[in-house]
Amino acid sequence: MTVVEGAAAARATPPRGRRRKLRQLTVRDRVSLALMAGIPTLITVAFVWVPALASIVLSFSSWTGFGDFSTIQWVGTENYRNIFSIYPPFDPAIQHNLIWLAVFFCLPLPFGLFLAVQLDKQIRFSRVYQSVIFLPVVLSLALIGFMTELIFSPTQGLINNLTGHAEHHVVDWMGDPHLNIWAVLVMACWRQAGYVMVLYLAGLKSVDPSQKEAAALDGAGGFQVFRHVVWPALRPINIVVLVITVIESLRAFDIVYVINKGTNGLELLSVLVTGNIVGEASRIGFGSALASILLVISLVFIVPYLISMFRRDERE
Repeated sequence: MTVVEGAAAARATPPRGRRRKLRQLTVRDRVSLALMAGIPTLITVAFVWVPALASIVLSFSSWTGFGDFSTIQWVGTENYRNIFSIYPPFDPAIQHNLIWLAVFFCLPLPFGLFLAVQLDKQIRFSRVYQSVIFLPVVLSLALIGFMTELIFSPTQGLINNLTGHAEHHVVDWMGDPHLNIWAVLVMACWRQAGYVMVLYLAGLKSVDPSQKEAAALDGAGGFQVFRHVVWPALRPINIVVLVITVIESLRAFDIVYVINKGTNGLELLSVLVTGNIVGEASRIGFGSALASILLVISLVFIVPYLISMFRRDERE
């Protein structure tokens, strides 16, 4: 062994006391990591996955929720057959959820991206604009529902008074089943746009400014810089926004329930689940079947997101 190799080996091998200290820190780090990862995992399993799996199991049963588990009657796929054949609110609920999803993709998603791009230019009072636009996200959907009633009320609402329909030719925005879904979606999009804006702002902060400057020096315009530099860098955020948009559109409940309890044109799957499980005629098995269908629809969009994230981690 040469002198250089011996010196390198001596530097690579820490003293005995230092090795013991490193070993102690490693054990402490492992305990800390186990606690930080284990406790949220246990909470998620206990309050998310266990109820979800229990709901899937109960969807093959007929149970009112009263009495012990011995009163459960297993009916196989009868609940699912009844949902698709003799349950009238199911078809409009599916249609309204698909409309909700399509509108969320077409309006608040691109509008939130537009707002994020503009605010990322460090314009004057950008912090104030961010706060004002994000403020509706802090409000609960139930409060948004009450505001919807105030704005679209037939006689005292803001819209009819501004358009002159409050006295003559009153437009019943909330009572007309062909109009109320669109009135509610306007308010839901107003809230969702701020959420999307904040997500895209976080993604835009990770874009390397030197790449945008290099593209600008090469003669690329603003749109070309966004298309070839910014947009590819936003791919991880796009996936997150996609999943969140799907989840927000499927779990919409409060905003329609406070208006008319999700009836007369505002039927949604989440309202049907709640109405069957905690309603007057408690049908745990039937409501669990509806919840399982909602879970399957959610997984159709969430599973590709997880697969893409795992593949990206493997490549990195």
